[in-house]
Amino acid sequence: MAEHTHVLFVEDDDVIREATQLALERDGFVVTAMPDGLQGLEAFRADRPDIALLDVMVPGLDGVSLCRRIRDESTVPVIMLSARADSIDVVLGLEAGADDYVTKPFDGAVLVARIRAVLRRFGHASGPDSAAPSANEGGSPDGGVLHFGDLEIDTEGMEVRKDGAPVALTPTEMRLLLEFSSAPGTVLSRDKLLERVWDYGWGGDTRVVDVHVQRLRTKVGQDRIETVRGFGYKLKA
Repeated sequence: MAEHTHVLFVEDDDVIREATQLALERDGFVVTAMPDGLQGLEAFRADRPDIALLDVMVPGLDGVSLCRRIRDESTVPVIMLSARADSIDVVLGLEAGADDYVTKPFDGAVLVARIRAVLRRFGHASGPDSAAPSANEGGSPDGGVLHFGDLEIDTEGMEVRKDGAPVALTPTEMRLLLEFSSAPGTVLSRDKLLERVWDYGWGGDTRVVDVHVQRLRTKVGQDRIETVRGFGYKLKA
């Protein structure tokens, strides 16, 4: 998977930037490393990388703002890097459109594993191995199209409409919605969603799930996905 995968890495600490770049290149990634957000944005637009690793606190254009700019132009996966496990840093990065985050200092093997997990998820979201439910599962089947009130999910074309208007979802949001639509009315725990959507084979931060559910709700309807306190979430059938 790593072969020819292009990573944009934005980090202002010279030692961390150089050491991480070398570690990623040893694993077969092609890395463009930039010391600030403005140069990072220029590199993103010029190179169109496969994934972006953005430190939260970089000069010129901070990582959260850079993530927003990237998300305005692309659904490329984004992982935020933060020196603190601060709730504000984490939530701001995820709300800006990041797909995951890693807290510094990080182990190189862990970072590579998270990158590969995100890349697998994005490949599945648009490819033939997608985790799309069959046309017989949930809603009203119509050639792979599921209907939940005013929400229409095309599980083959990977398109979503609300009241007939297209809804733009990131691949992570699409996979999350597909998980809900494959079992409407069934409560899915945060841990289960981390395993299925984020491909975590280990314990993950459930804030990732909560923020993405909130982002998804703003796009498909606040009352479409219900919170079952103490258990998780479910799609209103």
